[in-house]
Amino acid sequence: MTAFAEGRPIFLDLADRMADDILAGIYPEETQVPSTNELAAHYRINPATAGKALNRLVDQNVIYKKRGLGMFVATGAPEALRASRRASFTAEFVLPLLDEAARVGLTTDEIVTMIKDQS
Repeated sequence: MTAFAEGRPIFLDLADRMADDILAGIYPEETQVPSTNELAAHYRINPATAGKALNRLVDQNVIYKKRGLGMFVATGAPEALRASRRASFTAEFVLPLLDEAARVGLTTDEIVTMIKDQS
């Protein structure tokens, strides 16, 4: 078990972890994900917190409920998650990178070289 991010609501962190697992193929499309109680026991958190994380993914159409059976990964969920993350990538990562690069005097070419060197 890994620790949750300090200062961030646990349910958001858990929802992101579940989404990461779906993207990694740990939970393929149409397979069951752990229940609220299983998540609560595994992470040693309140079941309401685990339920809130799962409901967040339901609201995002990443997982869905099968009455009496549990929660399952929706068809197309991995691609929908990728599309959503791509859409926010520029705002969350590229723009701050460019702002900091300007502050320290890096050119676009130097940034590209740095990135290529890390690949």
